Amino acid sequence: MKKPTKNLYFYSIAMVIAGMLAGCGDKTNVGANDDDLKNNSSLKSAAEETAGESEANDGKDTSTEGSAHSESDSTASGNSAGDKEVNETLSQYSSQQIEYARVWLQLGPNQDLDELYVRHIPAGTPLNPEDETSADYPEDVIQLAGSRLADGSVTYKGNGDGTVNVYNVPLRWDGQYPAGEKIYSDIIENTKQVSIEPGEDEKVIDLIEKLIEE
Repeated sequence: MKKPTKNLYFYSIAMVIAGMLAGCGDKTNVGANDDDLKNNSSLKSAAEETAGESEANDGKDTSTEGSAHSESDSTASGNSAGDKEVNETLSQYSSQQIEYARVWLQLGPNQDLDELYVRHIPAGTPLNPEDETSADYPEDVIQLAGSRLADGSVTYKGNGDGTVNVYNVPLRWDGQYPAGEKIYSDIIENTKQVSIEPGEDEKVIDLIEKLIEE
């Protein structure tokens, strides 16, 4: 009788241990499954949040870029309109009138003029008509002068390439005559070539309005 009781005792203990191991295994599996679900849920939420932020940023960048393009286009349009207006204003005048004004603007002794006279002098005309020893102009020239002697003058020949040949000839000759041919030949030989700048359109137009061609 003692031997069967002992075997039954050990059998019961074995069953209890097996049950406990099975329970632990199930609990472990259940816990693992719960953890996997939680991790999967967290990853899904993080992915959705990242996607949302990306869409928001894309929308913001697009808006900013669109605004920048709009502002740039508006500025470019404004500049083009301004340049066009200036060109249209100058186009009202002839190239010769613009040349006269630009030459005086750069070389004229006095810019505060009431009137700007334009005199055309053909080649072969004496530099000083009052002196029989005077040399002649070798080319057609233009003489610009104010209405007053103090305004001074500019005598030049336009070359058609933005440069002019400037003759150092006074508006009124002073001295005793005959002065001699050398004085006049020196003036012709020392003619200077000068590049004429466009100048400010407003000032050019102001001088054009004062032009009087003889």
